[in-house]
Amino acid sequence: MIATQHIDLLAAGNHQVSKKTFDYLDNLESESIHILREVAGQFERPALLFSGGKDSIVLVHLALKAFRPGKFPFPLVHIDTGHNFKEALDFRDALAESIGEKLIVSKVEDTIKQKNLTEQKGKFASRNALQTFTLLDTIEAFKFDACIGGARRDEEKARAKERIFSIRDEFGQWDPKLQRPELWNTYNGRIDKGENVRVFPISNWTELDIWNYIKRNNIELPAIYFAHDREVLEYQGQLVATSEFIKVEEGDIVSTKKVRYRTVGDMTCTAAVESTANTIDDIIKEIITTKTSERGETRIDDRVSEAAMEDRKKGGYF
Repeated sequence: MIATQHIDLLAAGNHQVSKKTFDYLDNLESESIHILREVAGQFERPALLFSGGKDSIVLVHLALKAFRPGKFPFPLVHIDTGHNFKEALDFRDALAESIGEKLIVSKVEDTIKQKNLTEQKGKFASRNALQTFTLLDTIEAFKFDACIGGARRDEEKARAKERIFSIRDEFGQWDPKLQRPELWNTYNGRIDKGENVRVFPISNWTELDIWNYIKRNNIELPAIYFAHDREVLEYQGQLVATSEFIKVEEGDIVSTKKVRYRTVGDMTCTAAVESTANTIDDIIKEIITTKTSERGETRIDDRVSEAAMEDRKKGGYF
């Protein structure tokens, strides 16, 4: 049974007290909106990182609740590796246009050319490591002092080490041993020149919370999150979508399966899961019974080493 708490709300104008029941989703939403408003109040040039994935879509929905009817006090920013799923990119553009908010797209391809960077080679050649350069260049170019992201603590152990306001030094790097206390929902955004803060308003949400919130608020998502037929390469127990970015070799098993995506990253490092779930209720049932986190089951780049994510974060990755 969901625990609830009753909060007395003072009715405007006539000072009559009414009762409203807040469940755990209301509490999570309230906390996230508070954090977004803290960002707006404490920082001069914040940005919201938006990829067209479910977590960043929920962040946009929360920002609408936090700031409408006014405009967002920050632009939407996407660090585009060039290896993204088309469904996510199309949704990204359509949503930004529908809400009338500014979208800044910085391309890793441009950074590779400008800095003469060496791309990863191999079967699943990813640009995830290189997108750090593009992110840091974008922060410097636009003088962003805070970047809001949709990371959650349940996704991966390195992300569980982050504070909600996570400080990055003047080189964009993160030190997990230098974390500020966040007592009584008090967030310290004080930084020196050149530093910036990564802010995670949905840190305390789980994958199940996200889907329950999407259901309750009837939030639209890219079709890639629901079961569909897709040609995939079967590799070490994972199903990776075939594309021009994947090197298919002789002997590889390629077939068409009914799949969906739990998380949407690059096509080179994000695996699908076999599923017939084509409604939110079906997806929620799947999540309840699964024993593996979404990144643990589907992200190839997190399997490079035990500390793969933490190493990337220390270097400036989001």
